[in-house]
Amino acid sequence: MLVQVASQYESEIHFESDSRTVNAKSIMGMMTLGLDTGDKVTVTADGADEQEAVQNIEAYLSKAD
Repeated sequence: MLVQVASQYESEIHFESDSRTVNAKSIMGMMTLGLDTGDKVTVTADGADEQEAVQNIEAYLSKAD
C-alpha cells in the first residue's frame, strides 16, 4: 500500500532505514528494507510536489500504527 501512496506523486521519493536507501515507488526496493511495525525511517522527496508527498506519506504511516 505504501508504494501506491508514494506512486501518486511526481517527485522522486526515497526511504532510508539502517543506512539503506530505496526508491519508495519500487515494490522490490521497499521489500528489501524489511521494515517492521515501529521501525524508524527517513522519507525524502525531490520534485514539484515534494512537500505534499512527504506530508501525506507521514500521515499514512502515522495512521497505519
